Amino acid sequence: MELNASIKYLKGVGEKRAAMLSRLGICTLWDLLTFYPRIYEDWSNILSIKEAPLNENVCIRAIVGMRYREHKIRKGMTLYKTEITDGENIIDLTFFNNKYAAEKLEQGKEYLFFGKITGKGYYRQMTNPEFTEFEGDGKMRPIYPQTAGMNSRALEKLVRTAFEVCGDIPDPIPQNIRESYCLMGIESALHNIHFPESEDLLSEARRRLIFEELFLLELGLLRLKSKSRRSDAIPMQADYTEDFFSLLPFELTGAQMRAVKQSTDDMMKDIPMNRLLQGDVGSGKTAVSAALIYNCAKNGFQSALMAPTEVLAMQHYKTLAKMFENTDIKIELLTGSTPASEKKKIKSALKSGEIDLAVGTHALIQKDVEFNNLALAVTDEQHRFGVNQRGSLSSKGTNPHTLVMSATPIPRTLALIIYGDLDLSILDELPKGRQKVETYLVNSEIRERAYGYVKKHLCNGQQGYIVCALVAENDELELTAATELHKNLSEGFFKGFSVGLLHGKMKPAEKKTVMDSFASGETQLLGSTTGIEVGIDVPNAVIMVIENAERFGLSQLHQLRGRIGRGTEKSTCIMISDAHNEETEHRLKILASTTDGFKIADEDLKLRGPGDFFGSRQHGLPELKIADMMTDGEAIRETHAAAENLLKKNPALEGEEYRLLRNAVNRLFSGGISMN
Repeated sequence: MELNASIKYLKGVGEKRAAMLSRLGICTLWDLLTFYPRIYEDWSNILSIKEAPLNENVCIRAIVGMRYREHKIRKGMTLYKTEITDGENIIDLTFFNNKYAAEKLEQGKEYLFFGKITGKGYYRQMTNPEFTEFEGDGKMRPIYPQTAGMNSRALEKLVRTAFEVCGDIPDPIPQNIRESYCLMGIESALHNIHFPESEDLLSEARRRLIFEELFLLELGLLRLKSKSRRSDAIPMQADYTEDFFSLLPFELTGAQMRAVKQSTDDMMKDIPMNRLLQGDVGSGKTAVSAALIYNCAKNGFQSALMAPTEVLAMQHYKTLAKMFENTDIKIELLTGSTPASEKKKIKSALKSGEIDLAVGTHALIQKDVEFNNLALAVTDEQHRFGVNQRGSLSSKGTNPHTLVMSATPIPRTLALIIYGDLDLSILDELPKGRQKVETYLVNSEIRERAYGYVKKHLCNGQQGYIVCALVAENDELELTAATELHKNLSEGFFKGFSVGLLHGKMKPAEKKTVMDSFASGETQLLGSTTGIEVGIDVPNAVIMVIENAERFGLSQLHQLRGRIGRGTEKSTCIMISDAHNEETEHRLKILASTTDGFKIADEDLKLRGPGDFFGSRQHGLPELKIADMMTDGEAIRETHAAAENLLKKNPALEGEEYRLLRNAVNRLFSGGISMN
């Protein structure tokens, strides 16, 4: 049977089971073979009944002493009982409503039984154990992720059938690389990941399959990088950054100056810049992008800056418009809520080249948006888009230079994977005058004191936020929570103050009105259920209370906190939580103890794992099946070096020796399944 054959043709599957398997991502024979167990049951450590501890999973070898007896204890509940013995001791076996299992046990036959032994005194029993005929030593048995109608044992049986019919499995990693890194062959690795002969062979199999997965990913990302660097770009003829610096009423940090120079040097070349600008909240990424946009405009070319939300796009527009107000650079904002007549004018001006900089959301990558000579594409909070959307913006020009900005600090091993096709600039200094935000964790008994502290700041002419977490993502619940929050604040403790409200179900125009009122100082206190993590820059806002802080992720809390401390005044964040869960308390104490976004990101990755790091998988990369970016840092570094080494010698992976490897990389990034 071909490896890319539909799973429905495997013996024991058919149309109905194929639909169940598709829910697990299994559509082909190859998908099944690479659907790895999540844990294993150890049937190799066989104990006697006397040796077996109570209330722990154990494997015992015993003979069935008698045919099962049937006991109806109530309507809908039947027990099937028998006895087993290892020659010295006897225990009872009980199956609940499972006549099929009881009938499979033959009197006088020897089996391995796996399960928990319970009992008191001398009485021992096993309830609903798993069992198999004894045929020598026991093995480790795989436990798979399951779905309705398809349990782990059924999957195990299908995998065994798949190995019987699949024939030889071609190995995508050439022999010379396997030998260099002491890697097991693919067939042996797959057999031992599903049905390990020993702990050592399981470990070798895991190492081989993790290496392969990361190696293919690294090769694909590095080839993307080299491909972009082979393209002809528009080089900047002159460097105008000193002119731009003279426009600013503040001095850039050393980290900002370094990032501007790295980026400007890239843009002077005829290969496209592909750079990630990573910096903590408030580190000044927008000023760096402005320097590059200014340079681009002065060289006669257009730039585009794309943000994931209208609030953030509007903030960038306002910031950049202010920076460029004494220049001849023309800037426009294009979002989904831009009036149709205005959109038409902006699109026409972009096409003719009248506009130097377009700031916007996904609206910038619509088919009818055309640029005259786009030379710089900037995306902010890249992980909220994806590889393809970043490419969509770049496709509006002829190999434009690309700058990706992220205020979400990403652990370096994770960044290596997610942004492997980009060079890296890090802003690790805060602008002069910025103060660290003091952060406190308190319980709800302190709420009134916390609110009193907020009121004190409002009375002094400053502004603040109160953030309320949602219980669930539900339109009706969010509206109710938002309404109650506003009522409680404006009619309760903060009666007499101007209280605004921001929530996720507001239309963009409504959000803009609320934010404009807060930015102007008309609104003193902003209550929010969502949406203020990014894009809000009000230096006069110096106090924040986060209700039910345990409901937020670490990185999201750090982003929320980043909305204050944006001026020169001392700022305070108060997290209120009554959670007593040890992990939750640890997480919140981390945030209270540091403002270093990179440390927080590392802790977040350890606590939540890479699958949850961004809340949802929007970064556009192939999904990893066995490698773990949290624990396989050494493997990431090893495979990155291996991929770089190979591509230096053979950039296109040419030759028959590398055909399967080349195809595997292409398949991983295209989502295809061909094994040719």
